[in-house]
Amino acid sequence: MRNPTHAVNFAAPRGFAAAFKADCKETFFPDDPFHKLKHEKPRANSRKQSNISSPCLNGYPTIIYVCLDTIYLLVSPLPALPSLKALATPNSLTFLRFTASVSVLIPSLLLKTALASLFFFSEEKLCNADSSFIPPFVYAIFGSSKHLAVGTVAACSLLLSETIGTKASPKDNPTLYLHLIFTSTFFTGIFQTALGFLRLGILVDFLSHSTITGFMGGTAIIICLQQLRGIFGVKHFTTHTDVVSVLQAVFRHRDEWRWQSAVVGVIFLAFLQFTRYVRQKRPKLFWVSAIAPMVVVVVGCLFAYFAHAEKHGINIVGDLKKGLNPPSIQYLNFDPQYLPVTVRAGLVTGLVAMAEGMAIGRSFAIMKNEQTDGNKEMVAFGFMNIIGSFTSCYLTTGPFSKTAVNFNAGCRTAMSNVVMGLCMMLTLLFLAPLFSYTPLVAVSAIIMSAMLGLINYEEMIHLYKVDKFDFVICMAAFLGVSFISMDVGLMLSVGLALLRALLYVARPAACKLGKLPNSNLYRDTEQYPAGSTPVPGILVLQLGSPIYFANCTYIRERVLRYIQEEQGASDSKTDVIEHLLLDLSGVSSIDMTGIETFVELRRILISKGIKLVIVNPRIEVLEKMTLSKFTDDIGKESFYLSIEDAVQSCRFSLLPNKTTLEEFLNDVQTGV
Repeated sequence: MRNPTHAVNFAAPRGFAAAFKADCKETFFPDDPFHKLKHEKPRANSRKQSNISSPCLNGYPTIIYVCLDTIYLLVSPLPALPSLKALATPNSLTFLRFTASVSVLIPSLLLKTALASLFFFSEEKLCNADSSFIPPFVYAIFGSSKHLAVGTVAACSLLLSETIGTKASPKDNPTLYLHLIFTSTFFTGIFQTALGFLRLGILVDFLSHSTITGFMGGTAIIICLQQLRGIFGVKHFTTHTDVVSVLQAVFRHRDEWRWQSAVVGVIFLAFLQFTRYVRQKRPKLFWVSAIAPMVVVVVGCLFAYFAHAEKHGINIVGDLKKGLNPPSIQYLNFDPQYLPVTVRAGLVTGLVAMAEGMAIGRSFAIMKNEQTDGNKEMVAFGFMNIIGSFTSCYLTTGPFSKTAVNFNAGCRTAMSNVVMGLCMMLTLLFLAPLFSYTPLVAVSAIIMSAMLGLINYEEMIHLYKVDKFDFVICMAAFLGVSFISMDVGLMLSVGLALLRALLYVARPAACKLGKLPNSNLYRDTEQYPAGSTPVPGILVLQLGSPIYFANCTYIRERVLRYIQEEQGASDSKTDVIEHLLLDLSGVSSIDMTGIETFVELRRILISKGIKLVIVNPRIEVLEKMTLSKFTDDIGKESFYLSIEDAVQSCRFSLLPNKTTLEEFLNDVQTGV
């Protein structure tokens, strides 16, 4: 056989520690958070000054450095730093634009945060607890999303209220009830923080683009319909969040409809939509859309005050109490009698809140071609709830509606949470009474306007045209969120996506390769039926996925079927398959069942008079083949770096089957 130009490197397999370290790094640290160390110069006197004999990095003991860098990773870079750096360059257009944006957005953010309690009134009443101005500050430090606005959500409020309500009634024993709410929020924070420190942000990767598209559309539909309560001035409403329940609640209480409220709501909504249209047509007038919510609330307050709107069926906020939330760390209840219910409530609601908040954060990041760090998000949510439980705040996450308003207002950094936190604090201290005349219909119009632009029907149509299964995944999220609940819709969509991933694993891609004329390239004969030519006597197959216990049987049967089809299609005895080449370039890993499958496949091929040849195995695959002695059984001469080298070597063994040497050389020259 001809010696190939380059041989496969049969180096000694890596040790367990080295292989395990490489696997863990790619699994839990794909962002390589310690890459800065590679370019830093070590301190000259660090070795002399330290008597520690353990391995060091940049003059620090490894364990100390890892601890310090972990803390550094959590708090830097702060999401606000890009904005502050822009402010440090007064000659740049970025500085002027950002300054103008902030000067316009601060009043709007003030109103939105002051009115957060209005929009989330039902959620907080459902849980019979309060929100706090502290969580926005925490998220601004530790979070990675530039658009997420933190707050409470209905699903978690209901779940928390129902779980804690089994042990303490908010009516009969409100003090104990609140203490258990704070305690469960504390456990939620511990659970979420632990997931972040364990680098389990990989869970975010299971939220596919199709899932996020359907989730956003379904959530926008639900929240738009919920705003009909404020638009029509309905006082009695449902606590459920599905389309059927919301519409039933709206039409069941038709006697509460107020046409005055509906007219005002339509006017406000038309104004907000007009400002968005202006911003789209003339980007330089972005500030028109930014101040629109502020204009709506101010005009609404003035209208409600002078026209006595409440007497005409337009609901207003009413009296708002001044004062900050008191500390609640001393109220955390770890009594063994209540510990199981608080832990259960904390874990369940924490998982739901984290999944929903991370999905929302990633959804808006994708719209701006940005990325969110799942690990940082988990840590941020965890710290928010831990500190929130100390400041009379219950479970906090990233609500869709509030984030949508934040996004549509043009906020570009997490500094918006700092501004909102400050504004909420000032509002609670001084300005709460000023918003007592705010019409609820104004808040509903603001929220509905933000939702209307988030139903991406064009993307859904695109998914249907390109990939029907992706369309089904999208529709599962959309319909599940719309007609059942956010959590169920999200789980249905993710479940279908995981099912698809399992199908990819269980039925991996395999194809037969042929040689393109006048080249050394081998391509799929199905993709290039006219250009690719099979090599007589040699069957070249390419496997394109990891080989695990779940797909081993399929791979073996598919390879044997390829051989049967090839031999059945050939009428010439000289074209009988003598060599099977398996291109493993796309096989990133293999388990022991996969190795045994190759052993069994080789045994079957020997009985058929076919020799097995391996082409370009990856390092992990080759290491396991070496450790299992498979390379010794098959022979190292059966491993090649390229298909061309393997084919040329195998063709020399086919020479006796040719009629003449001239026929063989003619085949070589013509590229057959």
